[in-house]
Amino acid sequence: MKKINTLRATVMAAVLASGSAAWATDGYFPHGFGMKSKGMGGASVAVTDNAFAGINNPAASVWAGNRADLGVDIFMPKRSAARSAPGFGGMLEGDVTSSGSAFAIPEFAYNTKIDDRRSWGVTVYGNGGMNTEFEGGNVMCMNPNNGQPYQGNLLCGQGKLGVDLMQLIIAPTFAYKLDAQHSLGVSPLVVVQQFSATGLDAFAGFSMAPSKVSNTGTDRSTGVGVRLGYLGQLSDSLKFGATYSPKIKMGKFDEYAGLFAGAGSFDIPENYALGVNVQVTPAVSVAADYSRINYSGVLSIGNPMSNLMAGNPMGSPNGPGFGWSDVSVIKLGVQWQATPTMVLRAGYNQSTNPVKPENVTFNILAPGVIKQHYTVGGTYALSKDAELTWAYMYAPKNTVTGPSMYNGMMPGASGITETIRMSQQSLGVQYGWKF
Repeated sequence: MKKINTLRATVMAAVLASGSAAWATDGYFPHGFGMKSKGMGGASVAVTDNAFAGINNPAASVWAGNRADLGVDIFMPKRSAARSAPGFGGMLEGDVTSSGSAFAIPEFAYNTKIDDRRSWGVTVYGNGGMNTEFEGGNVMCMNPNNGQPYQGNLLCGQGKLGVDLMQLIIAPTFAYKLDAQHSLGVSPLVVVQQFSATGLDAFAGFSMAPSKVSNTGTDRSTGVGVRLGYLGQLSDSLKFGATYSPKIKMGKFDEYAGLFAGAGSFDIPENYALGVNVQVTPAVSVAADYSRINYSGVLSIGNPMSNLMAGNPMGSPNGPGFGWSDVSVIKLGVQWQATPTMVLRAGYNQSTNPVKPENVTFNILAPGVIKQHYTVGGTYALSKDAELTWAYMYAPKNTVTGPSMYNGMMPGASGITETIRMSQQSLGVQYGWKF
């Protein structure tokens, strides 16, 4: 009973603390889950030495033993955007940097064996998010009704410009060994997400619900999904894993029914991954994952910006979105048992960029353009039942420049371009204990 009460209290603490999470790495999904995975570039599908099976691979739960892991990642993104409008005498031009330089992102996982062939656990994690906050009143805009100039934000709205999206998932996990080499697992996914937007009032006239575009506070929605997994010990030195999660249908953001396509729809995209883990020597293992995130299957994320110019108002089923393409991710990691008490890790993560130049305007709000991550990490055994893990990630700046939507919105306008930029760092620590 004491163990159950401790678990319940820890889960609730993680849930409550997760409300401030905000990031954007492989699109808007994190580059990895759990500090051991994050130290290896996110490679995790065929790795079994942590309790984060609910997200990494449900089938790994039955191999992980009795353990719990509690950690926090300090995520430090830099986001900026600029517009060049030659021939307009400085009108519409601006270069702004988002505030908010550090975010604490907690994560928790618990796993226990039922018997030699069955296990259960729970993972609490942030699936992803986007956050920007640009100062307002720093761009000279023009009132379309009277032709008079005024000071606005980079998208010509009033006040600060930005969005804040957070997705939190609680994943109970059940796994079963088919035999001594193969296992299957399932994780029901209970999802809560929240969103807010400010400074987008200039787009109200392009929406089917003008009062539900911007500055309507924080809205929340919920949904239920599933993640399936397989893990096989194919030989003494080779593991193979696979995991799949279909698109999760989420409740709508009713307060932003005039912003997102489908009257406030914002589902979680289908995603899947394959991974191998090779024990090269008794002290060295190498892991590699391939994952795919199908952002284009979600209207509000995948619909191109050009849909607006084709006569589809914001909020309509074919309304404009961020225009994101599907993302493919390669994750590579190496782990070295340097001493009996010290494990060292390094990794590399490369993803395709979901943002194409023709969709740059709306992605001022969500510059998820990172393509590369470099990671290092390690674990120190405090005792036979306790360990401390750390992970550091550096993602160099990536930039996308493209034609502005204002070229089609202002009479006689041409040659207006916009640039979005992002770089990232994160540093996390995790305490793990076995029981």
